[in-house]
Amino acid sequence: MITKIELPVRKIKPPASQVLPESRIFKTCKHILIKKTFLHIIILSCSIFVGISLAGAQVQSGSFNFMLKIMLSSHTPVINVPNAAKNFQHYLFLDARENKEFNVSHIQNARYVGDKEFSIAAIADVKKEQPIVVYCSIGKRSEDITLKIEKAGYTNVQNLYGGIFEWVNQGHPIYDNQDNRTDSVHAYSHFWGRWLDKGVKVYD
Repeated sequence: MITKIELPVRKIKPPASQVLPESRIFKTCKHILIKKTFLHIIILSCSIFVGISLAGAQVQSGSFNFMLKIMLSSHTPVINVPNAAKNFQHYLFLDARENKEFNVSHIQNARYVGDKEFSIAAIADVKKEQPIVVYCSIGKRSEDITLKIEKAGYTNVQNLYGGIFEWVNQGHPIYDNQDNRTDSVHAYSHFWGRWLDKGVKVYD
């Protein structure tokens, strides 16, 4: 008869430094996942909100349009180039760029009001209900001027979505200081000038 002998099994525990704190890892991963999910929800919500707010404003370039929707405020009234051009005679156009940019070219009959040096006195003779379109290179500087004009009590002022760059991109005319039609456009800088697809870019 064979007697079965059971030998004691010794359980070896790894050093405490080698033990993986599973609960801690799980909590950390869960925390990161929640943060990323929350961030994605915020970004998506903001994108949808801005997209709805500026739904009627479009430019021809998809990348340019995407950049504008991120940069521009949804609280500022905007008008797109086709509508501004269609009702050109109906609007007073205000140029909110630097003087050197205006001197290169501008929208016909536009009044120079500037950006940093802007004063509401520049349009003191304009009736509060006069339809106004403010523009700059792409629409960012003119957005600030649009808000200032609104605060001054003007009731029908809009920012030109895409600015003079998009005006030129869509084939509308621009004029120099002698009121002669020109193809030259001040591109502001090489970075921002990338959004100007047509015309002759001027940087000086």
